[in-house]
Amino acid sequence: MTLLIDVFGYADVLLRGLVLLAQSLTIGGIAFLIFLARPLATAIAGSGLNRDVARLIRCGAVSLGVTEGLRIALLVATLIGTAGIDLPTALGASVVYASAAVILAALLIALSAGGERPDTRLLAVLAIVILAAASAMSHSVARLEDRGLFAPLYFLHQLGAAVWIGGIPYFLIALARTDGTPAALSIGSRFSAMAMASVALLIVAGLGLALAFIGSFAGLYGTAYGAMVGAKIVMLGCVLALGGANFFLVRRAYRQPGTPLLRMRRFAEAEVGMGVAIFLAAASLTSTPPAVDLPNDRATWQEIVERNIPKWPSFTSPSHNETSIQVLQAKLDAAAGSRSTAPRAYVPGAGIPPPSNAADIAWSEFNHHWSGIFVLLAGLLALGERAGIGRWARHWPLVFIGLAVFLLIRSDPKAWPLGSISFMESMRDPEALQHRLSISIVALLGVFEWAIRTGRIRSARAALVFPLLCGVGGALLLTHSHSIANIKEELLIELTHLPIAVLGLIAGWSRWLELRLAPADARPFGWIWPSAIAMIGALLLLYREA
Repeated sequence: MTLLIDVFGYADVLLRGLVLLAQSLTIGGIAFLIFLARPLATAIAGSGLNRDVARLIRCGAVSLGVTEGLRIALLVATLIGTAGIDLPTALGASVVYASAAVILAALLIALSAGGERPDTRLLAVLAIVILAAASAMSHSVARLEDRGLFAPLYFLHQLGAAVWIGGIPYFLIALARTDGTPAALSIGSRFSAMAMASVALLIVAGLGLALAFIGSFAGLYGTAYGAMVGAKIVMLGCVLALGGANFFLVRRAYRQPGTPLLRMRRFAEAEVGMGVAIFLAAASLTSTPPAVDLPNDRATWQEIVERNIPKWPSFTSPSHNETSIQVLQAKLDAAAGSRSTAPRAYVPGAGIPPPSNAADIAWSEFNHHWSGIFVLLAGLLALGERAGIGRWARHWPLVFIGLAVFLLIRSDPKAWPLGSISFMESMRDPEALQHRLSISIVALLGVFEWAIRTGRIRSARAALVFPLLCGVGGALLLTHSHSIANIKEELLIELTHLPIAVLGLIAGWSRWLELRLAPADARPFGWIWPSAIAMIGALLLLYREA
């Protein structure tokens, strides 16, 4: 059960992220069906759009029911294991009732969305039930004061996000169905209007929630909640820029008939990718106490500035025997008389955070700084290849393979291959699990992109692996957690990770646009993504934990 406690936090964030994605896909599809597909049915007759929209709504609804069921099952199991309550009592919690309402409404949507003309009024009512139940499980209802104000704001915030970002996949389906026809322009125009109304709702409600839960500028920069909201704002700005570009493209197409609309589809694809990351960031917020509830555990502006003053990177590593687990284990061995009879200094999944000392901090900084060398080199070589310095520069993805090997050896000094904890046992530690996952992503980045650059793989779809993995890596970094009991110290570390996550997303989706756009439109993005990678390397070189 202690293992369940250890993994609950991270697993709950990931499941909440999947729930938000499925919820938005379902509600966005219903809104698309009501406000776009049905009104334009005559213009796009015979395209099968309504059938495709209904199919995706059902997929979203089924996914919502499954992921919400898994999330609440994990919560109930954790409540039983940690609070010592029985199953009936755990199932009687208000959050379980709200979750059951979501599951039931999702099931009814999956059953009702079939056929040529599903009942849109019923679907709209079920969508409202889902949003109301989701609001009942949010920070808004958990507060003791002004609950009647915050819950509606959360409802409207979720509605705006779902209709806008959740509607984009349906927009892409519609554009693919009507490519090159006058109906494509009508679809673009109507979706732009729907998206703008949703964005306005999202921003107004989000501003109200931010004022309530953050409270002040100090809460924005001095707490993990505020920092994550700041990252969401930056990502939202990226999505708005892409959406704004499509809005102006539609206006130009009305003035100049025959304007190619391929860019509208490609920008919408990138919007979906950034939207997924925003939902994962929103899921992370649900596991973080609001800034207004942490008046004493904040980092001051002076502490943040002090931590981030550039200093020369450290390329000297402490001895492995100096790290905290090894030091503690040596003491336990000496006290017991032998290693075989001594208790273990750290057991993954035991529910106790590992100890930390100055050598652990130096070890981590050494890892980050050398990782910065690898990533900066990769970014600069990619820029060099773009500038045409020579064919040899195309081998820059091999740097990522070297980085993966380096991290595999050094990322967790307490575990295999340097520490006494086996590889499989280390996977019981959520932080170690996240590190291993990140290493796998880095290795795949290097392998696939090198094969693409050298012509060993010629598939156009395989070339998309690199931007997709960058997007996945950046999104997962938004959910990355550390086994640190000090809230302020965890925030100071998180402040260094969030810019890296956002830059990773920018790199991935810029590369996606370079590959998917027409050559003339793609050229600027070919400079953006390697520059973002180089900036990540520079940030890693400046990384500090003390």
